[in-house]
Amino acid sequence: MAKAIMIQGTMSSVGKSLMCAGLCRILKQDGYRVAPFKSQNMALNSYITGDGLEMGRAQVMQAEAAGIEPTVLMNPILLKPTSHQASQVIVKGEAVGTMPARDYYVYKKQLRSVVEEAYRELSAQNDIIVIEGAGSPAEINLNSEDFVNMGMANIADAPVLLVGDIDRGGVFASLYGTVELVSDSERARIKGIIINKFRGDVEILEPGLEMLEKLLRVPVLGVVPYMQLDLDDEDSLSERFTGPVTPSLLDIAVIKLPGISNFTDFNALSRISCVGLRYVDSVKALNEPDLIILPGTQNTMGDLRWMRQNGLEAAIKKKAAAGTSIIGVCGGYHMLGYILEDSESVEEGGSMRGMELLPVDTVFEAQKVRTRKTGAVRPLEGIFSSLSGIEITGYEIHMGRTSLRPEALPFSILDGGKSDGAVYKNVLGSSVHGLFDGELGTAVVRMLLKSRGIEEPSLEAINTYEYKNRQYDALAEILRSSLNMDSIYKIINDGGQ
Repeated sequence: MAKAIMIQGTMSSVGKSLMCAGLCRILKQDGYRVAPFKSQNMALNSYITGDGLEMGRAQVMQAEAAGIEPTVLMNPILLKPTSHQASQVIVKGEAVGTMPARDYYVYKKQLRSVVEEAYRELSAQNDIIVIEGAGSPAEINLNSEDFVNMGMANIADAPVLLVGDIDRGGVFASLYGTVELVSDSERARIKGIIINKFRGDVEILEPGLEMLEKLLRVPVLGVVPYMQLDLDDEDSLSERFTGPVTPSLLDIAVIKLPGISNFTDFNALSRISCVGLRYVDSVKALNEPDLIILPGTQNTMGDLRWMRQNGLEAAIKKKAAAGTSIIGVCGGYHMLGYILEDSESVEEGGSMRGMELLPVDTVFEAQKVRTRKTGAVRPLEGIFSSLSGIEITGYEIHMGRTSLRPEALPFSILDGGKSDGAVYKNVLGSSVHGLFDGELGTAVVRMLLKSRGIEEPSLEAINTYEYKNRQYDALAEILRSSLNMDSIYKIINDGGQ
């Protein structure tokens, strides 16, 4: 069985996912067979594996850092929120239903054996497992049934490194409070503390670090600087939604739907130097973009109603009529159509009028489509003609079937001869996630520049694989220089208790 190290945090979004990815990269660089693991993930950013199963994007990112193919063994349980009180529950890559929180709390008692089995199988294949916790181990109202934080550390007999976010303020109190709230046996598993997202001179911090070590009798293993890296995000806490956008030649607006999912689809566009990509949730913020993107969502009908109520639907339709290009992906594609039919109550039930920008109709079905896809854009005319023939690769993950009316043309032909998506005038839709990661993203940017009379001959497609690997190497370099890796290796070798 593999040795283990677990990263837990004082709260959500302290940097657990990045710490795990960085350790995976370092261990890979040092010659170990290493894999990530998170027993239960709650996120709307998901991924379809090569065998057609669904898992959380964070463990995919960590698997990339480890240089291995992602599998659902790394994330056996995924919760995808459909509202503030309910989530779609995905076990071993397959959806088993949508449950309110109270029902899931009862159901999860059956899932401990699933987690244990997945961990044992993954452990047998590797030298070291880097385990990520969720939220905080000090959720004292949930500890009795926990298999995500200290419960998972017990399953794996893993030592724990506790991460705190100093950028938010109150890091000493949050670290101290977390350690004091866990039980004595759980406290014994905490072998080190990491301060993350620090801006400034570490020497000024040192008196506080010394005091914290004396109070908790746990060593501080490093202070990690605030990192400006471009790696796939786990969930809607992403700083991409609120961070500043550098003024650029092109302005791309992604509608920040309440249930937005798989917004990593658009990271590749944001990496192109002449693109300013921003997320907007109001008519006032929309302004005059060159391209409007409607992303995927876990609640197509509810989010369309939200756009209808806050005026965004009307504003988008007005801009489409004036010639602005519109692209919809997955749920965003379905919204652009004429009819949304939900006779099986997959979402809200009943029938709903779409935005009527694409001559297509969507019927929701209980069976989820989960498959990786390759293909090519079919011959197109008009504004999208320059996209013709470009190869695409990605994955489908949806619970609907969309049919085209006679006025619409298919967007692409996928493997097996199946068509996907639709094009009508300046509006395009597709069910495939990850469209922009390859040549198509650059081609869309060239298309938009040409529509403004701008030639950019030096614009080249970004190799996403090479780009990500450079980011993982940079992450590893920062962690090596910030953390006491000798101590961390000793902690791994010594084990949990």
